[in-house]
Amino acid sequence: LLDYPSIQKLLDAPSRVTLIGARDRSILECLYAVGLRVSELVGLNVNDVDLTARNVWIRGKGDQERLGILGRPARDSLIRYLEFVRPKYKNSRDAGALFLNRYGGRLTQRSVQKLVHRYGEECGLDSRVHPHILRHSFATHMLDGGADLREVQELLGHSTPVTTEIYTHVTKVNSL
Repeated sequence: LLDYPSIQKLLDAPSRVTLIGARDRSILECLYAVGLRVSELVGLNVNDVDLTARNVWIRGKGDQERLGILGRPARDSLIRYLEFVRPKYKNSRDAGALFLNRYGGRLTQRSVQKLVHRYGEECGLDSRVHPHILRHSFATHMLDGGADLREVQELLGHSTPVTTEIYTHVTKVNSL
């Protein structure tokens, strides 16, 4: 679990002046702000995102769909990525994919895991930083902020509240 200052450090780690840095910041913002699983992130297509409504249609485990909400920073980083970065990498290989690698193909789960780990190390965080820790931090921060357990359950795409209750234990432990 990452606290707020650590999350901010991680989100600020990618360069703001390089194409890859802008893409990576957008990836980190989406993982945290929407509480995405890495498989959900790499499965996103451009048409799954509504920047005006700040919504993301997510296909989760078992092909269940849910609506994610983009916070302003995540939306703004996605706008920059879509306007300035993605067009430079787009080709016919995977034209619908939201996040592309430098060759125009859809990013893989492994490549996202590597980039999260690399930025975690670069900014001096625990070397075990991985995409799921961002999802876990999102849920815990939501609950700490007063969100209802059912709301967090829906945002995470959990089928039962029992799975989401794991995060309530973490928030209670952190508040001791």
